[in-house]
Amino acid sequence: MVSRYKFQKLDVYRLALLYVEEVYSVANRFPSTERFNLTSQFIRAATSIPLNIAEGSTGQSDTEQSRYLTIAIRSYLETIACIDLVEQRDYLDHETLDQFRQCGHNLFVKLVAFRNRLSER
Repeated sequence: MVSRYKFQKLDVYRLALLYVEEVYSVANRFPSTERFNLTSQFIRAATSIPLNIAEGSTGQSDTEQSRYLTIAIRSYLETIACIDLVEQRDYLDHETLDQFRQCGHNLFVKLVAFRNRLSER
């Protein structure tokens, strides 16, 4: 990927892109009956994460960028709620769910740290 914009150079943005790929991979294993409900919501929430990182980085103030990072964090947490529903319905095995949660947690930690750093400036 060619980095032409500031947000494309951010580690947290790259992690968010990888997380979206993980979400698609996991979502492809949901039952077809969930395609228009849970699968769609799960993918939309995940996609919102890098989109908000990008939108918040476009020459905005630290306060404005922090607001977009908060939205990205909320979107991440929405994906976790989706995974909780998946677990409750026994759509995936526990090992897959645990691996997915671990992958996402790293992104969550970096999103929060980035937002906190902006708030401190």
